[in-house]
Amino acid sequence: MAANQGERTRRRLSTEERREQLLTVGARLFSENPYDDVWIEQVAEIAGVSRGLLYHYFPTKRDFFAAVVERESERMLRMTAAVPGVPVREQLTAGLDTYLEYVASHAHGYRAFHRADAAGDQAVRRVYQRALAAQEQQILAALAADPEFGPAFAERPDLPLAVRGWLAFTTAVCLEWLRGPDLSREQVRDLCARALLGVVTG
Repeated sequence: MAANQGERTRRRLSTEERREQLLTVGARLFSENPYDDVWIEQVAEIAGVSRGLLYHYFPTKRDFFAAVVERESERMLRMTAAVPGVPVREQLTAGLDTYLEYVASHAHGYRAFHRADAAGDQAVRRVYQRALAAQEQQILAALAADPEFGPAFAERPDLPLAVRGWLAFTTAVCLEWLRGPDLSREQVRDLCARALLGVVTG
């Protein structure tokens, strides 16, 4: 009887809900284990689905991990998107608050996303690198359109590299903060804000 109830519960999930469930399980496993140590069978067992159903959504483990990475990238881009017409300085604190809320609330996904660069699979690494490039371009576009920073933008050919370095710095700070938050969220936010302003005004 319990098994039949379980079957009915699984059938009630929509395609998108099931996919989201699988990605959530994958984010947790990939955040805690190296890529090669995560088994599709383990994901299916935790999610309570057959391997066949999981493979229906994601034909290979590479596809599955790439989807985890892409989901986290899309979330971060949405949460940190610039508001047109609002100066970068005014947006920076609120944007970092939103970003750190995401980091804390989706710690597994955040860790899994940043584990992708260490994955031995080159296709997975390319997904990760594309995601970082999208974040970098989003920040650069906001700076270029900003009344304060925009006029000097063309004279700063080092800015793309500087922003890339700031993203690496912020990632390292956030991952360390998740390991043991000795600093408050506000302290982490202010540290990252000062670092970005130092980069773009230096």
